[in-house]
Amino acid sequence: MPPKSFERLIKSEESAKKFLTNLCWKNYRRRCIRCGSYELYKLKDKTFRCKRCYYDFHDFTGRWLNLLHIPYRDWLRVVRYFEQELSPHKIAQQVGLSYPTVHKAVTVLRRAIVAQQGELLVREGEAPEAYGGRKPQARGREAAGKVEVFGILERDGLVQVEGLRNLRAEMVLNLAVKKVRCGSIVYTDRYDIYDSLMFYGYRQDQKKIIASGKVYIDRIEGFWSFAKERLIKHHGVSKDKFPLYLKEMEFRYNHRKEPLFPLLCQYLARLIPGRY
Repeated sequence: MPPKSFERLIKSEESAKKFLTNLCWKNYRRRCIRCGSYELYKLKDKTFRCKRCYYDFHDFTGRWLNLLHIPYRDWLRVVRYFEQELSPHKIAQQVGLSYPTVHKAVTVLRRAIVAQQGELLVREGEAPEAYGGRKPQARGREAAGKVEVFGILERDGLVQVEGLRNLRAEMVLNLAVKKVRCGSIVYTDRYDIYDSLMFYGYRQDQKKIIASGKVYIDRIEGFWSFAKERLIKHHGVSKDKFPLYLKEMEFRYNHRKEPLFPLLCQYLARLIPGRY
């Protein structure tokens, strides 16, 4: 979004709220978030009551942005600076909020991003593993204190990554079954656990395919470089929070050629599964 357009958006609290409300309700047409009915009462406190199931709610009930009660202008500014990859400390300085509040806000954004993931990959993909965590001095598959990460990149498509508790064959197989359709070609390095993919109908890098010149994993390695370059700025990420950062990297990589602000605002305005 151009700077001038963004400034108009946050000109007032009302303009910011109007923008977010329209993301929640297209053309401001509201319906019950529990049963879907369009038959509503408007109550004196500006909330709504469903005529069918009698559920009371307001415009942002059950949505990600409602998890943190800060001014709507500040929400949009946090999203803007998050798009620009500023640290929570710098965002707090720019927006004028406390660091704990901004940290909660960016955590909400990452959780909203995670909630939108899950596209099924098809056709040809690459699947080497990588590692993340707090100990940069530790290296290799047996390094202590690291989190194993498994990634699949569809050729000319999307990358999907998951943190694994440990890199056992059955876990890799379960992830591959979720992410890749049976019969797809999966290009890997020569780690033994990938043999498990053969039992589900995947075709790995056999000699005939290698001879065709198709086997290369530089594109998925490009993602790992993209992610590591950004993660290193955090000076270490805890194991508990690492999956959120990892999915943020997946989101940024998959949408690296488009503006992120509109997408992030849409995610923030969506309903949280199971929260209403």
